[in-house]
Amino acid sequence: MNREAPGQDTESSLMEHLLELRTRLVRGLAGTGLILLALLPFVRQLYDHLARPLISQLPAGQATQMIASDPTSGFFAPIKLAFFLALFLSSPWLLFQAWSFVAPGLYRHEKRLAMPLLVSAIVLFYAGCAFAYFLVLPSVFHALTVFTPDIVTLAPDPAKYLDFVMVIFLAFGVSFELPVALVIMVLLGWVTPQQLREGRGYAIVGVFVVAALITPPDVVSQLMLAIPMCLLYELGIVAAGWLKPRPRPDSA
Repeated sequence: MNREAPGQDTESSLMEHLLELRTRLVRGLAGTGLILLALLPFVRQLYDHLARPLISQLPAGQATQMIASDPTSGFFAPIKLAFFLALFLSSPWLLFQAWSFVAPGLYRHEKRLAMPLLVSAIVLFYAGCAFAYFLVLPSVFHALTVFTPDIVTLAPDPAKYLDFVMVIFLAFGVSFELPVALVIMVLLGWVTPQQLREGRGYAIVGVFVVAALITPPDVVSQLMLAIPMCLLYELGIVAAGWLKPRPRPDSA
């Protein structure tokens, strides 16, 4: 009986963790589902707001409408937008559920570091999406309308427009996480703030390469992503300099 006790304890602990994980997943999905249900009655208005950066830049006299090349795109595009927006709005709740699951296994000093990083990641992602909506999209569509011949009418498909905008949002939201990524690398002892300063030139080249790869093929969006990323790189260096990194293995 006593020999089986350790194995039984391990199995019981594993079951408790699995049950806790299931509870957190259910709560996270339930929160996202409730937000989605609340957004569904307003999908048309939400899509109108999303299309505003394009509509506001169309030439005077042109019809401010989109053309659905697929009969179903006018229906599914707003629904898809509501789903993405529900994930966007519920991300703090989802991250809280993930934090509640892993926090009991962390040390006190790890909790003190993890919580500011988690909050900073959420704020920076929201800031990146807001920057894309209010500044990048109007600039991109203005450049497109300026260089579009007069005989060409800009009337994109709703589904393709949504995909284009979602790529912009994701690119800027993830790219604005650069300071958090740098701080984590310093905390893990992979790099030091001094190495980040010395590698600034290579980082700038890498930033422009990444901006060219993950943004649509236009110079405006590439520059509007690369320039903030360079500034965020500097912010990451400053934030990493305030922290005490983990000793590197080769320094022992």
